[in-house]
Amino acid sequence: MIPKMVKILKQMDPKDLFRVDMIDKLLEKLYKCGVISTRQSITLCERITVSSFCRRRLATVLVPLKFAEHLKEAVTYIEQGHIRVGPETLTDPAFHVTRNMEDVTWLDLSKIKRKVLQTAV
Repeated sequence: MIPKMVKILKQMDPKDLFRVDMIDKLLEKLYKCGVISTRQSITLCERITVSSFCRRRLATVLVPLKFAEHLKEAVTYIEQGHIRVGPETLTDPAFHVTRNMEDVTWLDLSKIKRKVLQTAV
């Protein structure tokens, strides 16, 4: 879908104000979603795949943040209500984590949080 849109935008006149505006909006939106790393080039949008979006799912984000060793364990923690994103407790492992929502922490009442703090001391 997005690569098709990029192809159409690239076919338009580079000086067209509509094209410039749409490219800026597309790059900004994809950057805020965390799908692309920078807002510099439209060529980044051509390489977007489904896995680019899957890498921003809450369960997938927890593994590199060392909240869980494996994806299955991360899904279990989320479904049991141990994870908080910003002020909200989430129970959906497929929740899309944007750049604005990267404040992922343990729930204050979580037994896992207490156990992690005990082992850290």
